[in-house]
Amino acid sequence: MIELYSTPTPNGQKVMILLEECGIPWKHIDVNIRTGEQFSAEHLKRSPNNKIPAIVDTEGPGGPYTMMESGAILIYLAEKTGKFLSKDPRKRYDTLQWLIFQMAHVGPMFGQAGHFNNQAKGPELQYARDRYNNEAKRLYKVLDNRLGECAWIAGDEYSIADMATYPWCKGYADRGINKAEYPNFMRWFEAMEARPAVQSNNKMTTEIRERMSKAAEGKPPVNIYDTKDNAERLAKASKS
Repeated sequence: MIELYSTPTPNGQKVMILLEECGIPWKHIDVNIRTGEQFSAEHLKRSPNNKIPAIVDTEGPGGPYTMMESGAILIYLAEKTGKFLSKDPRKRYDTLQWLIFQMAHVGPMFGQAGHFNNQAKGPELQYARDRYNNEAKRLYKVLDNRLGECAWIAGDEYSIADMATYPWCKGYADRGINKAEYPNFMRWFEAMEARPAVQSNNKMTTEIRERMSKAAEGKPPVNIYDTKDNAERLAKASKS
């Protein structure tokens, strides 16, 4: 059994998609980052970086095994199940480099663009908005170019690189991405959304968010964008 401790952010969803694709027993254990549950002593044991997702594999190597970091979790589960990470050395490294492309570029840059578009809106921050929005659009072109060469991001086989990238691209329309200018990306995105496991993820994402929102009623919110406050919460939790 895989216990997924998470919130269905893009990083949480990438693991949900893989678990659905693999068809192994798993359950989602809600960690509401909007109310500070990521700073609980229990969660910090699973994820010392106070982030989601984290997993516990109850049948891990040598017994129950805990892991943090979404990219590492994808590699672990792909190797555990023997699926979506080729054993062919060339295909394996193709998958790993495009997985790391998502982790190093798509996730951080799309996240920063979203932050400055939606949270930090002051006119004095226009430089930051332009910087990250332009970089996000450039990354979409990298994906479009790559997908003009092959069916899936890592090559001719569907892989964890596709699962990692898809949740971050759901807001493509807000970036001005369209079929006329990015036909290869849009072909891939439509292929992703046609997969039953992806459809299941999207349905569960809505259900989990509604469940977590209801459970959070009456609880004081945590500003996840206030890094000073987050650091203080971690320091306090580390002393307890």
